[in-house]
Amino acid sequence: MRIVCEPCGYIHYQNPRIIVGALVVYQHQVLLCKRAIEPRQHLWNLPAGFMENHETAEEGAAREVEEEALAHIRIRKLHCVFSVPSVNQVYLIYLADLPDPSYGITPESSEVKLFDVADIPWDTIAFTSTAFALEQYIRQPDFSGVHLGTDEIRFTP
Repeated sequence: MRIVCEPCGYIHYQNPRIIVGALVVYQHQVLLCKRAIEPRQHLWNLPAGFMENHETAEEGAAREVEEEALAHIRIRKLHCVFSVPSVNQVYLIYLADLPDPSYGITPESSEVKLFDVADIPWDTIAFTSTAFALEQYIRQPDFSGVHLGTDEIRFTP
């Protein structure tokens, strides 16, 4: 269903929001940010946020990492696409390298830390999109394709 102006027939489209971010890796460790803001404040997340107009998805992912972790990354590839139809969001999470271990806290992140895979704080992960991206990386770190998932069903082609 869409909002339509009956006299003129204009359709008011309401489209999903695109969230871009990165699973950042440094020497087999992954970078996570503890959220300093709602929603899910005080929980760990991949650096990610809303894509802005006039930027590519890759530029948006790199910008979000810089905004949330003060880190500069090198994007390798698109890692996963995760759909959350219940809130009209689509996540594009890139796999990226951290050339040097330089990062820090920001107004959006109260803590930023590199985790060994065995030490990921699974019980305090903020969103299913982050858990999915991490799970797929751990399961198939060298997978050349793109992992696909939703907040309802998780699958990989």
